[in-house]
Amino acid sequence: MAVGLGNATAASGECGDILKARTDKREYRRIVLKNSLEVLLISDPETDKCAASMNVSVGSFSDPEGLEGLAHFLEHMLFYASEKYPEEDSYSKYITEHGGSTNAYTSTEDTNYHFDINTDSFDEALDRFAQFFIKPLMSADATMREIKAVDSEHQKNLLSDSWRLGQLQKHLSREDHPYHKFNTGNMDTLHGRPEAKGVNTRSELMKFYEEHYSANIMHLVVYGKENLDKTQGLVEELFQDVRNTNKDIPRFPGQPCTLDHLQVLVKVVPIMQGHELSVIWPVTPSIYHYEEAPCRYIGDLIGHEGEGSLFHALKILGWATGLYAGEADWSMEYSFFNVSIDLTDAGHEHMQDILGLLFKQIKVLQQSGVSQWIFDELSAICEAEFHYQAKIDPISYVVDISSNMTIYPTKHWLVGSSLPSKFNPAIIQKVLDELSPNNFRIFWESNKFEGQTDKVEPWYNTAYHLEKITKSTIQEWVQSAPDVNLLQPTPNVFIPTDFSLKDFKDKDIFPVVLRKTSFSRLWYKPDTLSICVYGNQHLKEIQSDKDKIRSPLIEIEDIVGFRKSQPLYGSLKL
Repeated sequence: MAVGLGNATAASGECGDILKARTDKREYRRIVLKNSLEVLLISDPETDKCAASMNVSVGSFSDPEGLEGLAHFLEHMLFYASEKYPEEDSYSKYITEHGGSTNAYTSTEDTNYHFDINTDSFDEALDRFAQFFIKPLMSADATMREIKAVDSEHQKNLLSDSWRLGQLQKHLSREDHPYHKFNTGNMDTLHGRPEAKGVNTRSELMKFYEEHYSANIMHLVVYGKENLDKTQGLVEELFQDVRNTNKDIPRFPGQPCTLDHLQVLVKVVPIMQGHELSVIWPVTPSIYHYEEAPCRYIGDLIGHEGEGSLFHALKILGWATGLYAGEADWSMEYSFFNVSIDLTDAGHEHMQDILGLLFKQIKVLQQSGVSQWIFDELSAICEAEFHYQAKIDPISYVVDISSNMTIYPTKHWLVGSSLPSKFNPAIIQKVLDELSPNNFRIFWESNKFEGQTDKVEPWYNTAYHLEKITKSTIQEWVQSAPDVNLLQPTPNVFIPTDFSLKDFKDKDIFPVVLRKTSFSRLWYKPDTLSICVYGNQHLKEIQSDKDKIRSPLIEIEDIVGFRKSQPLYGSLKL
């Protein structure tokens, strides 16, 4: 964790140690306000939208017992009004009326609030936003309305298979671990049950806010058009009154699953038609080794789609249409590695063969050891993606960074875990060995299980059946699996490493004919720009800021399936 200084001036500084993309022209500055609120300022003179995101390091894991969803309910209530802006819902109205959008989310350990808006309205919007964390009005009049809004979200989620399966995975875990909780809340948890026990939900809400919302566990990102000095002055003025009670970030040690929750096969009835097979292992959290990227390395190998891969074999057999592998659910204390396979109808009938092939591939990877060249390829691809990435919209950018600020050191706030750079075979092998037949959970979703279940998850009413699967059963499936030669991928010679621009000294003025037949003619002219061609003109002039550029173009005449007047769409690169 980054350690803040006592005041903004002492802690401020230009980009400094913050690693940014080579093509990124934006300016960055980290500051820490006198109340210990840590802030990243971003200046982008070219932007047409400004944005901000506040990440608070408390989430649904901190919900009091018997008030499931309270953290999520508080997220809703902060949008209501503030002492400075008491008109109901005036914040959201102001944002919308000035070309912006606003939203928030509550996760297990964080709550994130964010908005974007037209640049000329940013100052007031940021002031309204700051009042969330200074003096919000959590009015009694709004309490029931927002409980209904939370319940409405839950009713929508009842029809989502991802929400249903996620809660079932939580349900089948330790009851004394917060992972087991129902975290979104509904009318029953926020009104019915508390009222029956004589508990005032609004009082508990205000108590939760006072207890957990402290400036020292908040991280703010402000994305503006103005220079850093001006933005810093604005932020110091607007956020200096956020209260600091020197809270510690809540931690929840321990693993969600015991031996009783492992080596199980869970048959689940989904809402949607289709079949999906998910195998999940508890593993060492990658966040402590994010530069070594063990789960990314393993996920790329298991999820590889080339010849010799598991997915290639399943596709040839007609058993699968998709495969995902990677770290799917994690915190600072626990992590799960997930392999999800979208099955065909035929694949559903060959579940044991598919699992046999999966565990066979994992065994091959475990015995083959960790390869330097595979990690180097992964590192090269990630480096190219990061340093030459396209700009994303400001609101998405600030949300990503503010959530990173809680986890990563200052240097990697913009990078996160997207740049694997330290090859450590022991760490990768350790996680790879954790994908064992002793340590798994299988969730098998299909509508064909209707009428074959005997249990129901209480929050989403998901029907399921659970049975134990031993290590010897997995070994039998491996031995009886189809005789498929599963191989590691071969080196990829097409990964780019040199991104420097080439200077063409002898530039052709006119295109030259490469091919001329009775059916077609093909011209070619090298160009230092990649130009998208639209329309059917033989030569399209494109107006740039500096000059006019003539693009190369293929002329197609009288070819079967085309007409001379048919537009040509796409990026032309010869």
